[in-house]
Amino acid sequence: MHTHDLVLLVSRGQFAFTIGVHIVLAALAIGLSLFLSIIDLFWVCTRRQVYLDIMHFWQKIFALNMGVGVVTGVVMEFQFGTHWGPFTARTGAVIGPLMFYEVLVAFFIEAGFVGLMLFGLKKIGPRLHLCATLMVTVGAIVSAFWIVAANSWMQTPAGFSVMAGGRFVPDDWWAVIFTPSFPYRFLHMLLASVLGTALLIAACAARHLLRDRHNPQARVMYAVSLAGLILFIPLQILVGDLHGKNSLVHQPQKVAAIEGSWQRPAPGDGEPLRLFALPDQAQQRNRAELAIPHVGSLYLHHNLTGTITPLSAFPPADLPNVPLVFFAFRLMVGLGLLMAAAAVAALVLWLRGRLFESRTLARMMVALGPAGFAAMLAGWVVTESGRQPFTVYGLMRTSESHSVLSLPLSLAVIALIVAVYLLTFGIGLKLLLRLLNQRPQAGEQGAAPEMWQMLTHKEEP
Repeated sequence: MHTHDLVLLVSRGQFAFTIGVHIVLAALAIGLSLFLSIIDLFWVCTRRQVYLDIMHFWQKIFALNMGVGVVTGVVMEFQFGTHWGPFTARTGAVIGPLMFYEVLVAFFIEAGFVGLMLFGLKKIGPRLHLCATLMVTVGAIVSAFWIVAANSWMQTPAGFSVMAGGRFVPDDWWAVIFTPSFPYRFLHMLLASVLGTALLIAACAARHLLRDRHNPQARVMYAVSLAGLILFIPLQILVGDLHGKNSLVHQPQKVAAIEGSWQRPAPGDGEPLRLFALPDQAQQRNRAELAIPHVGSLYLHHNLTGTITPLSAFPPADLPNVPLVFFAFRLMVGLGLLMAAAAVAALVLWLRGRLFESRTLARMMVALGPAGFAAMLAGWVVTESGRQPFTVYGLMRTSESHSVLSLPLSLAVIALIVAVYLLTFGIGLKLLLRLLNQRPQAGEQGAAPEMWQMLTHKEEP
């Protein structure tokens, strides 16, 4: 492998690592802010102490998550200038404003109201506090809007012209933002954030219910989070199906890699569902394939005979890493099926009035705590690896997009970033697990109560 290829591999690995860490924190911010808004609304409407206790309990976790997320997000975006100079030079007129709007509009909204949400209840009162919490949720969702818009333009570019030097210049901002894949990607990401957070909350509640099934705070957390799973998992399945059909039209290589489809089936056979295979990209075939006939056509085309364009129909240089896409997709779907099974079990037990008595379901929810975010990361691997070998799909190759850096410098930078991220994320994770392990109880204190006392303390005259 040439030095140029090694530098590209290191640069891609560094970006994948940093965004992989950050995307979990950003998704948790979306899901937690929505959960806090719901709990805050319940408290304002009922004034039951249990909702205030839960709100204070999760505010501490939200504050911790936001503190770590800001650090990881800043480093991630700086890489566009340091490691992806040619990409930035050619796409800056399109990507730059989208990232700017994310910071100017979304982050400022979120950061501006988060202080009121964490420390302002006693100063502004319950109703304005609910408004502040809702604005934090709005800021997190708007932030996701602009980030997903930028990524969707890279996946299905539209609304631009190519000028001298290969620069992409926007012609129609509506088309740039609302690309053909944007609505599906945006909804899919929001639902993944909500489901991942709901699983984390359900796991925390289940752990405390296993200790004391009469804990009122844990019971409310358990019920609200499981209700979210029951409500949103079917919606996520529907959005995922629509997203797949959109990808079939606009990114056929990605879908073929997901399916591990190298050759078109015989007429009338339809696409099989390959439960397992060992894709051999060099030989353009699968080894040790285990498949169910026609089932692939059923979810791809909603019939038993539809086919897709196979991988062999595309130039080998335009194909993604097929094994990586193939297995990442099955990991995502497998975890999704486990989540769906848990939601069905929860619904059955709820209807039978045994939701809080089932220790088996509680243990299952504890085990599935990280499953939502793991599935989201697997889906991100499918999305980004399936786009390769392009940064701007079909128009700009990844090999043309990275900065010319020396290999020792690239290795030193990634080693430093990995060390800093592991330290920051490791400390944050340790504190998160410690907070989750604490039993939520009556009179729960909010985020940094000693800071609140310090900020509001007045000297006696």
